[in-house]
Amino acid sequence: MSSEHHDVIIIGTGAGGGTLAHRLAPSGKRILLLERGGYAPREPENWDSAEVFLKDRYLSGETWYDKHGTPFTPHAQYYVGGNTKFYGAILFRLREKDFGQVIHHGGVSPAWPISYADLEPYYTEAEKLYLVHGEAGEDPTEPWRSGPFPHPAVSHEPRIQQLHEDFVGTGHHPFHLPVGVDLNEEDPEQGRCVRCAKFDGFPCLADGKADAHVCAVRPALEHPNVTLLRHAKVERLLTDSGGRAVTGVEVDRGGVMETYSADIVVSSCGAVNSAALLLRSATDRHPNGLANSSDQVGRNYMAHINSGVVALSKAPNPTKFQKTLGVNDYYWGAPDWEFPLGHIQMLGKSDRNILRAGAPWFAPGPALDYMSKHAIDFWLTTEDLPHPSNRVTVDREGSIHLAKTYLNAEPHRRLLGKLKGLLSHLGCQSRSIPRFSVLDQQIPIAGIAHQCGTVRFGDDPSQSVLDVNCKAHELDNLYVVDTGCFPSSSAVNPALTAMANALRVGDHLLERLGSTATATRTNRKPQEVAS
Repeated sequence: MSSEHHDVIIIGTGAGGGTLAHRLAPSGKRILLLERGGYAPREPENWDSAEVFLKDRYLSGETWYDKHGTPFTPHAQYYVGGNTKFYGAILFRLREKDFGQVIHHGGVSPAWPISYADLEPYYTEAEKLYLVHGEAGEDPTEPWRSGPFPHPAVSHEPRIQQLHEDFVGTGHHPFHLPVGVDLNEEDPEQGRCVRCAKFDGFPCLADGKADAHVCAVRPALEHPNVTLLRHAKVERLLTDSGGRAVTGVEVDRGGVMETYSADIVVSSCGAVNSAALLLRSATDRHPNGLANSSDQVGRNYMAHINSGVVALSKAPNPTKFQKTLGVNDYYWGAPDWEFPLGHIQMLGKSDRNILRAGAPWFAPGPALDYMSKHAIDFWLTTEDLPHPSNRVTVDREGSIHLAKTYLNAEPHRRLLGKLKGLLSHLGCQSRSIPRFSVLDQQIPIAGIAHQCGTVRFGDDPSQSVLDVNCKAHELDNLYVVDTGCFPSSSAVNPALTAMANALRVGDHLLERLGSTATATRTNRKPQEVAS
């Protein structure tokens, strides 16, 4: 056991843990961040699509198992900043109706124990912290907001501006995506972003992407009371004899086991890994895993039903920073369909290597070259629904098993059909001439970027793992602050909601600790422990 006791231990440094650390850092309380990875290396390969997409340079290399016991490699990256180092930084607020019960074709999306109004002030703060650019009033489904976006919308490049106009011409309401990026188009010297094509799915070599490392963890470490321990994989949580409090956090550091303690322990490992950690921490008092007398830990896993669609523009598409446009006209349904369909947004611009990763193996090189010069890349999202059988479990060796069946596939099929039916009106090929003129691919189980559920919060301890403040119902000092708490997934990117909720829970923890976030920063070297 480490001799130093902390006020708070936060396990994980991504959208939840990194943001929470930022909130608590000025309080002066002793905060220990435990990150299983190190810093993402800053190297030319950061922007090399062959290294990132074909060689999987930054993936964890872990093996998980699906419901049939078939092994797969999850698309997981473990670095300071978590998966936000690689995300597309599209930072949506959930729609106001998403916080209530929503009836879908495949079932029911349950209500949250908090309302949009409860989270709205924290959305506003999170948008400022993560440098969100946008234009209020364009998105027909956007919720009310207490103020404008903190930064103006990122402008469309010419081919995407034409796409915007073509969408308008077909009666749709395209809008500028809310993007978290350090960009000042009026004065480029004031921002780090260079508007390159290597944004979505790549780590940013210039620190231009608003990720949790750059925006939250790095400034948190300027406070002398915050310590970061890297390459520290948490294996299990230890409890007192009564099973009511976490007394130790067992950490593997290069094969050496160490134990750390704190008054409050927060798991921010992501929906899958937080659930797995609780399950691995079973004791005599908690035989099914910590906080799991309800048998809800690991259940109700969601990850969105996502597809990437590559359409071929009749004219070349020289766009570099393509991720600027979204369409939500089908979010709540369509004239010919009463149930929600989902959301359409642009992907980062594909190139030959990215297309090779998703194209049929027999696709010839010249075809990929042609596609890369003409490709317009879309990302389609339909809400995934919770179900108890969609779940995370661990075996005796501690390996993760992820059982997943999609229950809301028909709306996604219809959303794909809506987009494909518009392509001829959007300046794109509408038929398979040339070959591969429309390439669509649903994201498989290994795509866990939008993971959520598994330890949902609620008022009923028999149906939820956490209370409204994200504290475990059954333990006095254990919290989970990541997307695991989500009762539903909505159909927009989850990161901003995770960030806003971390700020909300942070305020609760500051009150519990009898502190306020007012301490001043220092200019000292960050307090971290390397390995």
